[in-house]
Amino acid sequence: MPIFLDRHDLSGLTAADIAEAHRKDLEVQDRYGVRFLTYWFDESRGTGFCLIDAPDIRTAMRVHDEAHGDVAKDVIEVDLSAVQAFLGRVSDPVPGGGSDDVKFDSALRAIMFTDIVGSTSMTERLGDARSVEMVRAHDALVRRALKDEGGHVVKHTGDGIMASFADASASVQCARAIQRAFEAFNLASKEKLQVRIGIDVGEPIADSNDLFGATVQLAARLCQLADPDAILVSKAVQDCIRDRMQVSSLGAYHLKGFQQPIDAYGIEWR
Repeated sequence: MPIFLDRHDLSGLTAADIAEAHRKDLEVQDRYGVRFLTYWFDESRGTGFCLIDAPDIRTAMRVHDEAHGDVAKDVIEVDLSAVQAFLGRVSDPVPGGGSDDVKFDSALRAIMFTDIVGSTSMTERLGDARSVEMVRAHDALVRRALKDEGGHVVKHTGDGIMASFADASASVQCARAIQRAFEAFNLASKEKLQVRIGIDVGEPIADSNDLFGATVQLAARLCQLADPDAILVSKAVQDCIRDRMQVSSLGAYHLKGFQQPIDAYGIEWR
């Protein structure tokens, strides 16, 4: 059966309220051949998300309606591997022990892209075998920083990596660590590697179309916009980190795929 992710507006409710609603979904689901796999809840933003294995959207929403009456505002079909890559789980987490332990992941994610500067000319200059070694060096440095900051690889892009973080600050700290790692690498290597990095943060269903669709697109565009050795972040990221680290406003840019100008911010890492 297809897998769906839905979004609920839950302003004013608590984690305990949502846990009880989820329990009611589980009581009703078997009548309709549906499985509620897991859910996420962001109390501060008043949003919740359910991951559902169901024959179709209408049947999944009938379970919600019968169980507690809170039918989702948006629903999209998703791929389980993409959910795992972005959100980190496809089933309920193991309970922490206490009956009041109902605090869940918010599903807000920071998306980061890295891109090797001049990768095409590097391949022409070094040849396929040597350029592959350089890409592997990039991957190793990025993966080490991701591991240290709790990031997860979503996919490789050929000359870069797309990664996901549960915390915007961690994504920025990781980006800074990546740039420092490449600076150290270049001091010891005859062949230099430079990367550009872009980061945005958002919820899994922001445009009623794709899993983190708008967030992924903006992070990629900011990465393309960035100068070599630079880190660019969106206003959403800047809002999350401005009290904890220095951010420089770079102005507004017209980016492909976005109707309105996008504010970009630079991160100091040296």
